[in-house]
This record gives sequence, structure tokens and C-alpha cells, in this order.
Amino acid sequence: MTETTDALGLAAGRRRTLWWCAGLVLALAAAAVLGIGVGSVPIAPGEVLQVITRHAVGWPARLGWSPAVDAIVWEVRLPRVLLGACVGAGLAVCGVALQAMVRNVLAEPYVLGVNSGASCGAAAAILFGVGLGLGEHALQATAFLGALAASVLVYGVARSGGRLTSLKLLLSGVAVGYALNALTSFLVFASGNAEGSRSVMFWLLGSLSLAGWGTPLAAVVVVVLVVVAALTTLGRRLDALAIGDETADSLGISPDRLRAGLLLLVSLCVGVLVAASGSIGFVGLVVPHLARRCVGARHVRTVPVAALMGALLLVLADLVARTVLQPQELPIGILTALLGAPFLLVLVRRARSGAA
Repeated sequence: MTETTDALGLAAGRRRTLWWCAGLVLALAAAAVLGIGVGSVPIAPGEVLQVITRHAVGWPARLGWSPAVDAIVWEVRLPRVLLGACVGAGLAVCGVALQAMVRNVLAEPYVLGVNSGASCGAAAAILFGVGLGLGEHALQATAFLGALAASVLVYGVARSGGRLTSLKLLLSGVAVGYALNALTSFLVFASGNAEGSRSVMFWLLGSLSLAGWGTPLAAVVVVVLVVVAALTTLGRRLDALAIGDETADSLGISPDRLRAGLLLLVSLCVGVLVAASGSIGFVGLVVPHLARRCVGARHVRTVPVAALMGALLLVLADLVARTVLQPQELPIGILTALLGAPFLLVLVRRARSGAA
């Protein structure tokens, strides 16, 4: 009887996940069309779809719209929407992985200092030309190395002096994040490059304005797809790690090895995302909680739903950032912080109530 009940529960969970994924895909498609059509030059949804269809499959054969509209949709707004969707998905699943890794609902790349490390590395590349001989890939490489260095430093500090705990990891992440933010500010003032400093300061608040067809967007798409697929495949291992190291050990899973792999995966993803869009916080904090409320805590379900939710959230946030203060553009990190900070306070209040 118990086995039958468990099988029914699993089947119901799968159906719920499929329904959520289908609904989020439709919502994301609608948000993408809206995001492409709304702007200083409004474009009807029908025209948006026709332009995309023509470039994708060659139909219709003749233009029924102006070349300017064609360029706005295909060259400017579509790459921006795609980048926003990928960045949102990547940050969301990185938050899922980090929360499982440290067994703490407050963990996310921004809070744990990973974003700060990536930002510091990228700022060094922009201001001082630190390129490691990698040419056009220098920004991604330095951002990745900064994210990896920050992750290793946070992990090492938290492990020093005894057993690793979630509180020690969070405190270490906050401390390292502040230090790296200070280092980034020092680099800005020490560079003597006024134009570069303005670019870095705007970029540190997050922006999708540099989106375009080319290597950065292709790198983001590939890395995010790989990370989402990898974390979904590792769903059961993440479940065991989230329960506790003893549970993971009993199932033949090495917690330290799994954490090291997750650390490398998250650092790679965050480094590429920060290099493409700047530092965008709180997406990795808010979205995993929403996903777990919708489909439960099993990571094989949470990861794909969180990816779609993160993509939808950032596409809509970018739409607001582009239009709320036209003709000026609001840094998207400001909007995500306005959303995430109250959410973080709610989590802290609930944690205190539970402790009491």
C-alpha cells in the first residue's frame, strides 16, 4: 500500500512539474514578445513574430515592414531578451545549487561573494586590460577566475578552525564579498580612466545593454544549458546533500567531492554571467524558494522550474528597467535588489520565529 501511495505521489509530482514548466514556457514566450515590442519604438506583436520567423526560417520571403523595424527586433532587442532569459535562468539554478550545498535558504551567489569576485576580475580586465592573453575572451576569463577565487576563499575561511557550518559559510561570504567590493572600488579610483570608471560603475549594477549576437551571448547560452542539464542530472545527489552529509555518505556520495564540483560549476556559470551582464543580485535567492513552493524540494523538479522562473523574472525586470525612466535606462540590479531585499527580510524573520 505504501509503495502504491509513493508511486502515485511521484506521478502527481511529475504532472505538477510538467504543468508548471508548460505554463512558464508560455509566459516566457509572451514576456519575450512583449519585451521585444515595447520600447522607444513600439512594434506590434505580429510584426515581432514575423521578423523572427523570417530570420529563423526565411518566411515570409518579402519584407512587410521597414528595415529599421527589422534591425530593432533582430539586432537589438531579441539578443537582449535572450541574454536576460539566460542570465536569469543561470542565476536561479546557481542559487538552487548553493542552497543545497550549504543547507541554508539564504545562500545565493551575491550573498556568498561569488558575484563580487567575478565583478572584481572583470573590472580589472576593463580598467587595466588584464586579459591573460585571451583576447576577446579576456572579460569572461577574468570574471570566471575572480568568481572561482572568491568561492575557494569563502570555502577555505569557513572550513578553517573546525567543522564547516552554514552560518560560518554565510558570514565568510559576506566578509569576502565586502572585501572584494572594496577592492573593486579601489581599482576604479586607481585606474585614472574616467570613461572606464563610469562603464564599470554602471556595469556593476547590472545591465543587458551590451547584448548582441556574438561570442558573449553564445557562451552564456551554452554555459547555462550545460549547468541546468548538469544540476538536473545531479538532482538526487543534491537531495542527499541538502538533507545532510551523513545521508550522502550512506548513499555512497562524497559530500566534499560533490561540493567541490558544484563550486567549480557555479563559479564558471556566475563568471560568464557577470562578464555578460554585470552583477545582478537576489535572483538566486528569491527564485529557488518560489520554485520549491510550486513543485516541492526535489531538485530534479526544482532546477528546471527555477530556470524558467528566473528567465521570466529577468526578462520582465529588464522590460521595466528600459521603460520606467525613458529615455534613461535604470540598472537592472536596482530592480532585483528592490525585490530581493524585502524577501530576504521575510526569510530572516521566519528563521528567527522558527528559532524562538
